[in-house]
Amino acid sequence: MNSKRLLEIAKYIDKDDTVLDVGCDHAYLSIYLKKNNLCKNVIASDISENALNYAKKNISKYKLDINTYVSDGLKDINEYYDTVVIAGMGTSTILHILDTKVLPNKLIISSNNEHYKLRSELNKLGYRLLNESIIYENNHYYVIMNYIKGSQKLSKKYLKYGISNNKEYYKYLYNKNKELLSKVNLKKKIKLYYELLILKSLIKKDY
Repeated sequence: MNSKRLLEIAKYIDKDDTVLDVGCDHAYLSIYLKKNNLCKNVIASDISENALNYAKKNISKYKLDINTYVSDGLKDINEYYDTVVIAGMGTSTILHILDTKVLPNKLIISSNNEHYKLRSELNKLGYRLLNESIIYENNHYYVIMNYIKGSQKLSKKYLKYGISNNKEYYKYLYNKNKELLSKVNLKKKIKLYYELLILKSLIKKDY
């Protein structure tokens, strides 16, 4: 597996974890975890039967014992798991998946958008953000979050910009916001100036 993003996700998996890989696509992460004995067990699921058929072919190719499920998120998984990986989806889809009575102890999440909303809602669901990393791949920044159940009160600054301490990512966000200044009205300009000050402080901060 040569995806930097998936390799980074794998770093957050522990030997004792029983992992459910939601939206597994071709099951590259599940195969990598199982093949390298990086967890106790791994289950692969996808809402698309077509995608899951590709996953099954890949699993069969490596002769691995990985159970697969066609499932809308966690709904139709009929076995135990304590860790859930959800990557490559938007925040609304991720929150839809997590809208269930029984939630796992650990979540590893990589959303395509609305990171502030995601961090805020997971905080409300009773999850604590332990680690966060930023991976730059295919001309895109991927935010990867590692959560466990527990209480936490993050400031608005960290809810919005995370805890990765990745200055290159903060510089990217700073420049992106700066480019918008000439395109927005005065009210939005004031808000953008405030955001730029926050990002500047994160860029300059020594850890």
